[in-house]
Amino acid sequence: MRDVTDLIGRIFLSAIFLFEAVDSILYFGKTKEIMTEYGLTWNQDLLLCGAIFLLAMGGLMVLFGYRTTLGATMLLLYWVPVALIVHDFWNSDTKLAMRYDSIFFMKDFAITGGLLMLIGKGSGRYSIRRLFATTRVH
Repeated sequence: MRDVTDLIGRIFLSAIFLFEAVDSILYFGKTKEIMTEYGLTWNQDLLLCGAIFLLAMGGLMVLFGYRTTLGATMLLLYWVPVALIVHDFWNSDTKLAMRYDSIFFMKDFAITGGLLMLIGKGSGRYSIRRLFATTRVH
């Protein structure tokens, strides 16, 4: 049962990153506008393409359980700075905005905790890594 929950957890955890990668590709221009709103004006194309790469590759690596530690690390390189920039509840104008930003900030750090657990624990039994390790080539 534990192996199944590891797999389901990886699927759910990777879904948010893969969704965000696709969303950033489909709404590339709008995403750049949002970056400008948050003060990210330096070399936006490079930053956004780098973010899409980290999200897509890291998400796929976590999903398939191939080099999961590297994939989760790639996702952390994107996720933690974005959480600190986008959900900076300590700078919110109103109590309602502070409340919502703090909820999203805590959600982002819960996801960070999931990625850290994945780094420490590994991908589990149902993974591409395990398949490669147990497959014999004649």
